[in-house]
Amino acid sequence: MRTIAFFNNKGGVGKTTLVQHLAWMYAELGLSVVAADLDPQANLSAVLLDEDRLECLWPDGDHPDSVLGAVSPILRGLGDIRELHVEEIAPNLGLVVGDLGLSAFEAKLSSAWPDCLSRDESAFRIESVFHRIVLRAAGRRDADLVLIDVGPNLGAINRAAIIAADFVVFPLAPDLFSLQALRNVGPTLREWRSAWRDRLERRPSTDDLDLPAADIKPAGYVVMQDAVRTGGAVQAYRKWIVRIPEVYRQEVLAEIADGSSSAAEDPHCLATLGHYRSLMAMAREARKPMFHLKAADGALGGHSYAVQDCYKDFEMLARGIASKCGVPLGR
Repeated sequence: MRTIAFFNNKGGVGKTTLVQHLAWMYAELGLSVVAADLDPQANLSAVLLDEDRLECLWPDGDHPDSVLGAVSPILRGLGDIRELHVEEIAPNLGLVVGDLGLSAFEAKLSSAWPDCLSRDESAFRIESVFHRIVLRAAGRRDADLVLIDVGPNLGAINRAAIIAADFVVFPLAPDLFSLQALRNVGPTLREWRSAWRDRLERRPSTDDLDLPAADIKPAGYVVMQDAVRTGGAVQAYRKWIVRIPEVYRQEVLAEIADGSSSAAEDPHCLATLGHYRSLMAMAREARKPMFHLKAADGALGGHSYAVQDCYKDFEMLARGIASKCGVPLGR
């Protein structure tokens, strides 16, 4: 089983859309998949579930079937992870349901991080909570793959979510903000990895505590293209797209970059995806991925060809990520 997180501290780059569509695509390719919504904004849950179902999962008071419900005993200082619910989206696709209340867990994780250096077992239980949730969800669904959606920040919740991942994929837009985000997340990722290794050397001697390894390998980046490609917009796109490979190598991989490759030639670029703006509204209305849209959903004429192109794009991306992360695909 592999776990892959999708991470960028800049919002609005299509991260949740990417996780949603890759989860469906991997399910389409025959894998058992769990999508884990560890973003306190719960956007992934909002696109995978309709409002009536979310209202049932988020009743007034306690939310036992969301990720907040799973961590609530720890949050309240009353125990460990509660029995985990995994929502079935499709026969081979499950969801760890997000929760806007998860933001309350930030302070608990922030306090636990330094306490791990004192070999505090309860601190290790707190810091490993998402790792253990992911393992339980994967076991519940006999999953081959877990995709983790996290929020656009460098806070304690994201740190705990990222150390639960085997690999990290970086969704980017071709703009200054994404380049700056790489300059932020690259060194931060390395620091988290190094700091967690230090803490693992101080782990308590207990047999019932499963802790994540400190690998967290960068798998590459995905460029989510803009809709407008005329005049000045084309020049701006070219200006930023050619700079991404160098910044990625320097800031994420800590390598010396010679600036010789473009994103199209960069082995770390997993894909450059179109905006699919014409399909997105239909997909939201139909509550399905864009590449599953049918004529009954409004995908007529040119839209039907766009659906086919979208399917090919996401299949190629899914296979590329699987190859990078050692995820076997049957066909």
